[in-house]
Amino acid sequence: MLNETYEIVIRGTLSPAVLGAFPGFHVKEVEQGFTHLVGTVPDQARLHGLLDTVASLNIELVSVNPRPGEFADADHEPSTRREDT
Repeated sequence: MLNETYEIVIRGTLSPAVLGAFPGFHVKEVEQGFTHLVGTVPDQARLHGLLDTVASLNIELVSVNPRPGEFADADHEPSTRREDT
């Protein structure tokens, strides 16, 4: 994994202070009681750190979804990584 975009879905809404615990992530949408956070994750260690943060803040995690082909940052360049088939 190298700079993949992920969507983290949690139940409820997050205060600005709690959102600060997820640098590089932005709220994509809030609907039907779920908040969708989207951001770029550089490696597995960062992904596990994000999940630890969710747990330590006692936030109910609904799902973690890779978002292939999407980039959290408009300035972010697409990966040139090629998958071998």
